[in-house]
Amino acid sequence: MPLIQVVILALVQGLTEFLPISSTAHLYLTSWLLGWQVEGLSFDIALHLGTLLAVLLYFFRDWVQIVAQGFGIRAGSDEELRQNHMLLWLLAIGSIPVGVFGLLFNKQAESTWRNPFVMGAMLILVGLLMWAAERAARRQRGIASIGLADAAAIGAAQALAIVPGTSRSGVTITAGLFRNLTGESAARYSFLLSTPAIAAAAAKALHDMHKAHQLHGILAPDFLLGVAISALSGCAVIAWFLRYLRRAGLTPFVYYRIVFGIIVIALAFIRRPA
Repeated sequence: MPLIQVVILALVQGLTEFLPISSTAHLYLTSWLLGWQVEGLSFDIALHLGTLLAVLLYFFRDWVQIVAQGFGIRAGSDEELRQNHMLLWLLAIGSIPVGVFGLLFNKQAESTWRNPFVMGAMLILVGLLMWAAERAARRQRGIASIGLADAAAIGAAQALAIVPGTSRSGVTITAGLFRNLTGESAARYSFLLSTPAIAAAAAKALHDMHKAHQLHGILAPDFLLGVAISALSGCAVIAWFLRYLRRAGLTPFVYYRIVFGIIVIALAFIRRPA
């Protein structure tokens, strides 16, 4: 893969995975519009590993505290996490729906649903849901108050993210707002919840790579560069987005999604074969 393609796609992945605007749609449409072939299995794994590394690095202390508390061990200094010692198991419960949906609909998500009409429609639809959540949310609750009903609702929302164009962070943050979490708490919980799903996707992709006898590709320069760029840019985006949500809401992303979705559908009609 040409170096410029590696750099651009890895940056697109890192910049869009944790914003509520759909990394899948941006990756697919970047390649589609620039006339690039869809990235191969090894590069897809590099992007998964890069974003997994980003969320693990940024939330490393959180995960140490969450896992320890889940097994009754006192660890960490985050007071809000300390007040919710069941968070590990709530995250585990919330990860079940996306696992089930992934097993049931993985083939459709990687083939028939991966087209600009579906992506454009989901960009607009989830944008409208974000708009509704922005106006309905009371933003009164933090992570300390998250319970089973919240885990089930946000986990069910994450399952929808297998449809390209949805955005994992977009739909789970939206669900969190409907559950009256603050914007920052909804995003933080969304990123924590994404960790098992991203890890599972990366593990499955590595297994597929092993079956195809391509594991040697993980040492290729373009693979390592893709991991590094997507990880570093992903970390930067997480840090910025959480700070942003302390003082602002999702309205700019709502407008972006709707406008982008309309453009995607229009381009699909224009470039559709006769």
